[in-house]
Amino acid sequence: MKCLIMRNNEGFTLVELSLVLVIIGLLMVSILKGEALIENAKVKSLVRQKDSFVASIYTFYDKYGMYPGDENLGPNVPTGDTHDGSGNGTISGAERYYVFEDLALANLIHGNYTGATNNDIVHPFGGHMYVQWQTRNGVTDHWITITNLPAEVAETIDRKYDDGTYNTGSIIASSTYTNQSSKRLYWRI
Repeated sequence: MKCLIMRNNEGFTLVELSLVLVIIGLLMVSILKGEALIENAKVKSLVRQKDSFVASIYTFYDKYGMYPGDENLGPNVPTGDTHDGSGNGTISGAERYYVFEDLALANLIHGNYTGATNNDIVHPFGGHMYVQWQTRNGVTDHWITITNLPAEVAETIDRKYDDGTYNTGSIIASSTYTNQSSKRLYWRI
């Protein structure tokens, strides 16, 4: 006796295929939305970090009458300080490295800062953040420099907190936002 085995050669139905495509689409949207949420959180964290940094600079100024890094109030002011600045009212040259040491010794920021070069704050996008007296687009003042930002992040920050134009206002980028290379952002304090 021979048994006949019936095979189903019909394949997938259109309903089954469309269900699979809907599921794949939902997964892709979820992943893309998740990436956008993560980037937005990093942008907000960067802005909070910058705001906190600026607040600590002004708190130091209120307490000591001089900017951190620029202060020349003598040894151990603040307690444990080993670097004195020029006291001329501007954070310039090597003083930008002393800023973090002064702020940490005054208990205004956390971290182990020695006043050495490349001892800056690291922001959520992996670059550095520091303050320095500089001229940007004809305006000489203290500017927070934020390095190594993706172009779209720099543009988002400029649009949200300033005028959205890369070379005007209180936020200035190192090059146009259409140029997709990483940016250096200058934010006037």
